[in-house]
Amino acid sequence: MNGLALARAYWKRAGLPAFEARLPEALERAAVGLAGEGSECFGFDDALSRDHDWGPGFCIWLTETDHAQLGAAVQELYRSLPPAFEGWPPRRQTPGGADRVGCLCIPRWYARYTGCPHGPETLEQWRRAPEAFLAAAVNGAVFQDPLGAFSAVRERLLAFYPEDVRRKKLAARLAVMAQAGQYNYPRCLRRGEPVAAQLALAAFTDAAMSAVYLLNRRYAPFYKWRHRGLRDMERLPDAYERFGALAAAPDGPERAELVETICRNTAEELGRQGLSSGGDNFLLPHAEKVRDGIHDPVLRKSHVMEE
Repeated sequence: MNGLALARAYWKRAGLPAFEARLPEALERAAVGLAGEGSECFGFDDALSRDHDWGPGFCIWLTETDHAQLGAAVQELYRSLPPAFEGWPPRRQTPGGADRVGCLCIPRWYARYTGCPHGPETLEQWRRAPEAFLAAAVNGAVFQDPLGAFSAVRERLLAFYPEDVRRKKLAARLAVMAQAGQYNYPRCLRRGEPVAAQLALAAFTDAAMSAVYLLNRRYAPFYKWRHRGLRDMERLPDAYERFGALAAAPDGPERAELVETICRNTAEELGRQGLSSGGDNFLLPHAEKVRDGIHDPVLRKSHVMEE
C-alpha cells in the first residue's frame, strides 16, 4: 500500500468514525485529504520512503474562522486516533515533518507553499512562488470538502500559470537548453574539460525537464522527483525514457546526439502549441520568439535568463 492509499483508508476506517461520534460539527466544515510535502503526496513513495515522515495520517483543513473556533478540538481528536493502523506502524515523524498532517488552517497552508493565503493572483506573485512548492500545493488528493474553500484555491492553482508567466519561464528554459546543452556541453568535451561538461549537462537536464513540465502545464516537483514525475506525460510522452538514456550514455557523440534529440522534440512541441513557427533545432531563437509572444510589458522586457 502506498502512502496516499494508506491515508485514505486511515481516514475512512479510523478518522471518519471518530469524528462522526465525537465531533460531527467539524465534518460539516472540514476538508480532509493528503497533500503537501513528502513523496507519498505525489504517489512516488516506496519501501525506502518509510524511514521518516511516513505512516498513518491525513490532513484536516479548516478556514481561518473555523480553525480559531474548532482547531484545538479537531487536533485533540486527531491525536487521540490509534497511531498504528491495520498492521502499519505509527508514523515516524521528524521535527521537520511535524506539521504535514493533522489540523491545518487553509490560508496559512497555502501561504506556506505559494506565499499568498489564497494563492498567487498577480503576475509578480506567480513569478515569486517556487515551482516545487506549487507542485506540493496541488498534489495528493482531497477526500472530502463540504465547504469547497480548500478546493477552490486548489482548482485555481491546478489551472496552471497565467500564459505570460508560462511563456516567460519557457523562454528562460529554452535559452539554457541551447547554451548549456547544444553549445557548451560539446565544446567542454572538445576542450578536455570533463567537469565543466558535466556541469553544462546538468544545467541542460534541469532546464529541459522543466520545459517538459511547462509544456504539459504541470508544476515541476522537487528535483529528486523531477525525472520520476515525467512518466505518463501527455505532451512529449517519451521524455522519461529520453532523460534516462541521457543519464546512462557515456560522454561523447552519443550523449550529444541525445541532447539534440531532446531539443528537436522540444522545438516540435513548441510548434504544435503555436509558440514557435520556426523549424530551427537550435533553441535560442525559439526562446526569443516565445519571449516576444509575452503580452505583459514588464515580463517581456525582463532578461530571458531570469525566472
